[in-house]
This record gives sequence, structure tokens and C-alpha cells, in this order.
Amino acid sequence: MDRIFIQIGPITIYWYAVIILIGIIIAYIIADIEVKRQKLNKNFLSDLLFYLIPIGIIGARLYYVLFDLDNFIQNPISIIKIWEGGLAIYGAVIACIIFIYFYSKKIKIPFLKILDLLAPSLIIAQSIGRWGNFINQEAYGPITTLKHLQDLHIPKFIIEGMHINGNYYTPTFLYESLWCLIGFILLMLIRYIVKNKKIGILTSTYFIWYGIGRFLIEGLRQDSLYLGSFRISQIVSIILIIIGIAILFITQGRKENEKV
Repeated sequence: MDRIFIQIGPITIYWYAVIILIGIIIAYIIADIEVKRQKLNKNFLSDLLFYLIPIGIIGARLYYVLFDLDNFIQNPISIIKIWEGGLAIYGAVIACIIFIYFYSKKIKIPFLKILDLLAPSLIIAQSIGRWGNFINQEAYGPITTLKHLQDLHIPKFIIEGMHINGNYYTPTFLYESLWCLIGFILLMLIRYIVKNKKIGILTSTYFIWYGIGRFLIEGLRQDSLYLGSFRISQIVSIILIIIGIAILFITQGRKENEKV
């Protein structure tokens, strides 16, 4: 599978980067609609994303590198080769949440209000971004059969993309992409249909929904990062679910909590 989108002289642009950029653009559009609906400062979102995009990329890469440090120590230059893959979404999420916490104090907008605003954008960007894994032929599950994939009524081009080194593999990238797409629809329904909702509901729903899906799908993946015999992403998923439940109970139980 050709990973190169376009090559002009010494400049090579990869499909992975193009897909990530598409995800960012769509995420921005969705968030911008909500910024206008809430009548927030028109520069709020662009100022925030100016920091979040590089912080997210750096966080995603550092997370991946730290949990696969032995391999990167042997070839340090490969740390910067993000076009070859190796961006962990949990690293991006953690880094961005930490930044937003401190940034929210500076701009005097509630921390959870910002997270609620960004949650649908994040999960749809994740859904789109997983197709970068498809192009790179990574984030797949165990060996399967052609018949099994055909029985799932998966499009032919995906089946062909899952034919790697003579074997067919389970398209876990697709499972997560679809899970995130459903999660996006759920969050948007909550945003625009649920009345009198309080701050934190979208954030907690995202944490719980994505945490459950990622925990289950991660168990199938063949490229997981491990801490001992445990998959790192499954550990983080459990933590995310617990945090989501805690936010849900704490914020929804407060009578004085601001409505959104």
C-alpha cells in the first residue's frame, strides 16, 4: 500500500499526515460551531488550538517512545520520525488535558466547560485518524481468514489492506474508527437534545465511552505497548472509565453546577 500522498523533489507528504490534518480541520469546524453557539470569544478556539496541536503531537509521541524506550534508545533519530507511525492517542489526550487545566485558569473559563466543548471534536478526529493506521498497515488485530472478513461485509479495499505479509488480519483500526463515530453521534445528541445538562456530562461520556471501546479493542491488537504483562492502553482505559464515572457523579450531583 502506497503511504505517500505526494512527493515534490525532496519534500514527501504522507497519507498519514493528510488524514490527521483532515481530522483536525473537521474537529475545528465542529468546535467552532459550539464556540459561536455559546457566544465565547471568537479568538478563543484558534488561540487554544495553536497550543493544543503541537502539544498533542509531542504528547502522543513521547507516550509511545517512553513505553517502547529500549527500541528507541538503539536508534534515537527514529524518535522524530512520526511519519513512520508511533503516535499514541492517550499521550495526546493526557498532555492536552494537563495543558487545558492550567490554560483554563489563565483565561478564566471552567476547565470542564472547555473539555465539554472539545469532546465531540476529539472523538471524531480519532475516528478519522484511525484511517492513517490503515494506510500504514498498523493497529490491526490477530490473523484471520479471507472468508471471515468477507462474512463481515467489509469493503474490498479494506480486506486488501489487511492482507499483510501473506496473512489476513483483523481490522481493529476499523472497529475503533466506527466506535468513535458512534461516540461522536452520541455526544452530539447529548449536546443538542438533552435539556438542562450540566458541565461535565460530555466529558464524562467521552471518557466512559472511549475507555470501554478502547479497552475491548486493545485486547485484540498485535502492537500493544506493555507494562510487564499488562497492556498499557487497557490500564489507561480503566483509569479513564473510573474518572468519567467520578466526573458524572460529582458534577451532576451539584445543584449549583453551571448548565451548558
